Amino acid sequence: MSILDDARALDGTGPVCDACLGRAFADRSFGLTNAERGRSLRVAAALDDDEPFEPTPTAECWVCEGECARFDEWAERAASAVEGVEFETYQVGTRTPPLVEENEALLREETGLDPEAGELFKSEFNREVGKRVGRLTETEVEFGRPDIQFLLDIEAGEVEATVNSAFVYGRYRKLERDIPQTEWPCGRCDGRGVLGADRECPQCDGTGYLYQASVEGLVAPPIRDAMDGSEATFHGAGREDVDARMLGTGRPFVVEVRDPKRRTVNVGPLERVVNDHAEGRVEVEGLRLATYEMVERVKELDASKRYHAEVEFDAAVSEDELSDALADLEGASIEQYTPQRVDHRRANLTRTREVYEAGGEWADATHATVEFHGQGGLYIKELVSGDDERTEPSLAGLLGVGATVTALDVVGVYGEDESFEDEAYFRDDRGADTDSDPDPDPDETEAETALETDE
Repeated sequence: MSILDDARALDGTGPVCDACLGRAFADRSFGLTNAERGRSLRVAAALDDDEPFEPTPTAECWVCEGECARFDEWAERAASAVEGVEFETYQVGTRTPPLVEENEALLREETGLDPEAGELFKSEFNREVGKRVGRLTETEVEFGRPDIQFLLDIEAGEVEATVNSAFVYGRYRKLERDIPQTEWPCGRCDGRGVLGADRECPQCDGTGYLYQASVEGLVAPPIRDAMDGSEATFHGAGREDVDARMLGTGRPFVVEVRDPKRRTVNVGPLERVVNDHAEGRVEVEGLRLATYEMVERVKELDASKRYHAEVEFDAAVSEDELSDALADLEGASIEQYTPQRVDHRRANLTRTREVYEAGGEWADATHATVEFHGQGGLYIKELVSGDDERTEPSLAGLLGVGATVTALDVVGVYGEDESFEDEAYFRDDRGADTDSDPDPDPDETEAETALETDE
């Protein structure tokens, strides 16, 4: 059979609109809409048969039940659903009524066409409504992860608009101790602030939190507010201990803002707003508008770490003894069984980590300052103390005395093999205007990367 014979057969099943007729031949003659294909076939058949041309009103179509006449209406409803929301990219999806799906299958079955001939109703609906949404909103379609995802539920007569999260990357320095990275709900009251019906929780003084400030609480809210979002989630490249400061180059992080109404915020002034809000306890730099892939990069990129620690010994140690012990640790492979302080939340196993550099300064017989640059996941407090021989070798073990970290600072975070700051993961061009490298080579500056966990 010829294509005109197939078109006649389809048209003979009842009133079939141009779009539904042409959709069965969607893989023929690119550059046409399905409605144009259908009308052209109908005109060609009328000429071939020398019969009067009789168009079929879309509203009377038994296949789509008139829905192919409503592309403009659905596009206008979609655009209205996101009025006041700033976005650059979108995608349209359609939930096809079961009856229309059955009609499509029946149309092909009755005429002997391949059940998969042409394309599906929902594919045409996505495309035709999508083109109109783009024109109405002056935005572009994106088939990966768009800013807005529309779902047209035809049977319910509803447009569902999902505003995907926006992301801001940066690095933070934590300038005070005893501030956790993320909010820390009180374990005794499960974050409620009360015990029983109305008794204030004595452990958190009724606040619901063990610590009243966190890096997340100081950094995320101003970013959420600047983007007019509903909430914000903080994603860090590992975390330092609560009692450790994060200095030097800072630690990479991403703030994910949900349901943002704004996406193209000016990150320069935003840095100042965040730092003012943090009041000197935390400061951020290098804020960039980022893609959602940056969250995974921040969490998964292999990283190394550099530390500065104040150490106290329980017996006298000479300057030469300290120097020799640190020399033994430099380049050493460290076997660490899960530290006692984290074994309630870490699997009990032995991890091998490398010490890249070790150095220090002797202060007096019982005090010293040490610096280590090591592989991600190296527990520094235990590298110093030995953790009851769970860490081998250790500074304490090599010296033959007890050793305790009295103050710990992380002084840099950088990627093991590549920088966190890759332009492919940003949505702005701010990085093109600066020569600074916040993720420098560890041999050139004091930096440290922590990807895993408590340091």
